[in-house]
Amino acid sequence: MSFVDELNPEQREAVLHRDGPLLILAGAGSGKTRVICYRLAYLIGNGHADASQVLAVTFTNKAAEEMRGRVEKLLGSQRSNLWISTFHSFCARLLRREAPQIGLTRDFVIYDSVDQLSAIRQAMKSLNIDEKLTPPRTMLSRISYAKNQLENANDIREAGLTFADEQLARVYERYAHTLVQSNALDFDDLLLRTVTLFDTSADARARYSERFRFVMVDEYQDTNRPQYLLVRHLTATHRNICVV
Repeated sequence: MSFVDELNPEQREAVLHRDGPLLILAGAGSGKTRVICYRLAYLIGNGHADASQVLAVTFTNKAAEEMRGRVEKLLGSQRSNLWISTFHSFCARLLRREAPQIGLTRDFVIYDSVDQLSAIRQAMKSLNIDEKLTPPRTMLSRISYAKNQLENANDIREAGLTFADEQLARVYERYAHTLVQSNALDFDDLLLRTVTLFDTSADARARYSERFRFVMVDEYQDTNRPQYLLVRHLTATHRNICVV
């Protein structure tokens, strides 16, 4: 397509690369996002994949919307079936379809930061833990960190050496119970439950890794372990992974 001629040699090489893994290393302002957008448009516009078979993941909703707009402009048409989103939005969209496979209902609630803090405060109050000694926001941050290390409350308890670790494990348990009772997931759960889905359902794992022929991840250096595992599952069949 003619828009490829607008790229410098290195950008052009990255955009035209089709099969197999691709790692793009580049500094700020060097056109990384441009390369992802042009590569998306090239793969779809040249018929290498349908729009629904390409997944592009970035870290903010703003970046995802900008990327979508640029790709549609390059293609000259709006594409409602484009999968361009944040990790969390992608997981929420997927879980709305597949939730029953992991014991969720499709109408689950997503807790935002205000909901999360409220649930943490409720758990701390029920355990008589003084908020002045341990701020709820700090407790929530520690639980989020544990989740991103794929650790549950029992893992913290077994590895813990201090009274603070035991407190954290107890709050984590109460917080997790509140989420279950409310049919809710927090942002970390969106990732963890999607990984669980792929770990436990061979059918879902096969369908989505077959569906997404090309997967692209922006700001790959910021991915945590659940995000890495998610990408690994999604690229298991075609292995066409491009990370920036």
